[in-house]
Amino acid sequence: MVGRDASRRAGYKGRTVMAEPLADQVMRKIKQAAELYHRLMLVVAPAGAGKTTALTYVKERIGAPLVNVNLELSRRMLELTERQRALQLPRLLREIVDDAASEVVLLDNLEILFDVSLQQDPLRLLQGLSRNKTVVAAWNGSIDKDHMTYAVPDHPEFRRYLVRDFLVASPEVTT
Repeated sequence: MVGRDASRRAGYKGRTVMAEPLADQVMRKIKQAAELYHRLMLVVAPAGAGKTTALTYVKERIGAPLVNVNLELSRRMLELTERQRALQLPRLLREIVDDAASEVVLLDNLEILFDVSLQQDPLRLLQGLSRNKTVVAAWNGSIDKDHMTYAVPDHPEFRRYLVRDFLVASPEVTT
């Protein structure tokens, strides 16, 4: 019995597959993203699952800027009214990404994009940013078959999207 358990752990007949580390998935898929119409990759996992750690590793490896979206957008929207914030957010986010003079931009802490008062479609915003640059964004959520979610269904910020026209790196998905 001991031998059989050891074989299972060692991957006997392909039964045990080690998950690829999240940072390695991101590094590998950045090259794939450069060939897509929307050069967008989302790093999808729940809070505390290592998205920021993975993006920090990628930043150190390839020198891409890592932007805290909540912090940068909050700074730029501080003096604006609620209505102005909703109208100006897409332009301000574009400026933040454009200011990062790099072909690859890493975005972390996107929660502000889901704020109901800002009336935005976070995925559409990210796709728009990814037409001219490769955008890798941390997405607090989960993957369920062919859908990606943010928040839980009863939460006002809940979003559910079909995984289509962008790449996903996730500890849950090993492709």
